[in-house]
Amino acid sequence: MEPMSREELLALPTTTNVETAARALGLGRTRAYELARLGEFPCKVIRIGVSYRVVTADLRRLLGIEVG
Repeated sequence: MEPMSREELLALPTTTNVETAARALGLGRTRAYELARLGEFPCKVIRIGVSYRVVTADLRRLLGIEVG
């Protein structure tokens, strides 16, 4: 899996899916979903029905990427 560039991270919408956040963090898809299900994902995850959305601002903060 190819890591995400800074430009890709800055272009993300307000929330993103778990697969995209996992790619940014260098996590595998299965492990990322497991962490989200257990409430242990390293940044804020919102559950909407059966889907999970990761808050992009938290993801960027975790990775040390400033917007501005």
